[in-house]
Amino acid sequence: MEKLIDGVKVKKLKVIPDERGRLMEILRRDEEIFIEFGQVYITAAYPGVVKAWHCHKNQTDNMVCVKGMVKIALYDDREESPTKGTINEFFAGVHNPVLIQVPPMVWHGFKCIENQECLVINIPTNTYNYEEPDELRKKPSGEIPYDWKRKDG
Repeated sequence: MEKLIDGVKVKKLKVIPDERGRLMEILRRDEEIFIEFGQVYITAAYPGVVKAWHCHKNQTDNMVCVKGMVKIALYDDREESPTKGTINEFFAGVHNPVLIQVPPMVWHGFKCIENQECLVINIPTNTYNYEEPDELRKKPSGEIPYDWKRKDG
C-alpha cells in the first residue's frame, strides 16, 4: 500500500479468546487515537453492496467491521493535503480486526466482500445532526478514481 493518507490512523485490534467466547476492545478514551465521543452506530451491508462515497466537514469516523469482511476505501482530494490524490484500501473484519480512523474531508466507503451480511460499527466524534447533517456524498463510481470491483491476480 502507498503511504497512509494524511491524518488517517490504523489500529490493529486484539481479540482475546477463552472457552466462553472472545472479547475485542475497539476504542478507549485513554489511547492516543481517541479524539472525542459523539455516538456509536452500526451499519449493515449485504453481499457485494457498496456504501460509498461520503465525507464529513468536521467529524472524524472510527470504523470497525465486527461481522464478515469489508473492503474499506479512502480518497484524499483535500487541496492543502500532502497526500492529495492518494487512495488507501483496507481489508477489515473478522480475519483482520482493525480500526480505521478517517479524518474530516477524506472520502470513504466500504463494500461487503463476504457471501453474507457484514456489520460495521462507527464511532464518530460528533453526534448526527438531523437538521444539518455534516455529510457530503458522491456516487460509488465515476466521480472518484477508484474501482470497487474485485481485483484478481
